[in-house]
Amino acid sequence: MSPAIGALAPRETGKDTILRARARAALIPDLLVEAQRISNNVFAGWHGRKKRGVGENFWQFRPYTVGENMNAIDWRKSARDDHIYVKDREWQAAHTIWLWVDESPSMLFKSDLARVSKQSRALVLAFAMAELLARSGERVGWLGVTQPIASRTASEKLAEALILSEPQDRFPIADAIKDNSDIIIFSDFLDDMDNTEDRLRSFARRGANCHLVHIIDPVEETFPYAGRVEFIDPETNERFTAGNARGLAENYTNLFAARNKSLRDLATKLGWSYVAHHTDRLASEALVTLHEYLGANRQSSQQGRH
Repeated sequence: MSPAIGALAPRETGKDTILRARARAALIPDLLVEAQRISNNVFAGWHGRKKRGVGENFWQFRPYTVGENMNAIDWRKSARDDHIYVKDREWQAAHTIWLWVDESPSMLFKSDLARVSKQSRALVLAFAMAELLARSGERVGWLGVTQPIASRTASEKLAEALILSEPQDRFPIADAIKDNSDIIIFSDFLDDMDNTEDRLRSFARRGANCHLVHIIDPVEETFPYAGRVEFIDPETNERFTAGNARGLAENYTNLFAARNKSLRDLATKLGWSYVAHHTDRLASEALVTLHEYLGANRQSSQQGRH
């Protein structure tokens, strides 16, 4: 039984899948607005991805260093201040980043301790990430749904495509992924661990660098249950009644922690980043951490090619 706790959901039929897709489509416009609000707040206080290099956008003036190319000197600025200044431009090189949000039934779970469902939080993070990446001039695609696009309105275009798609409840195949692409996966990773590892390794074999964003409802980690409780697996509708749920807490939390460690260890072994995000926390916290990982990975990739 999956560790997703307490989500009362019947076994899904084809009709249920359609209804779930329609419900998600109705939510996406509001989630997109929330994502844009969060990305605006993060972008306003963040400048970490900027670096000097070839590009069209002005970045900064800085003092000239003996030996540098004199063609880079800004003579107008230098004449005004009686110092020699170089005009740097912002480093720009379009990169492909794929997004993917797990929309398995377990992602619909929301406990009383959470702000939102796991799926809602994952979608907001993905749209906010698309917004930030688009502002940085990157190509962004939704794995299994769209091709990568370079557009300042990428988040809106991805949202429109997702509205028309079926729920993405299976890890997509890796065929579209090319070397040096980044993939950001938002999931509760509650699928069979062997299947999850096989699919993630298929991404690694394509030369992709993955960033795993593990979405966790707080009760999934703390198991705050006592007394007689019925648990229902949202994926299979399998039911289990505990006469004294408190007696299961230690074994459950140990198993959940071990599973999470396996996922972190796999990410480390493959040279990927891993972020655990709880749905009772602010979305901006995960967004900032994830953006920093992307920036660090991008710079190391560029250095490795020089």
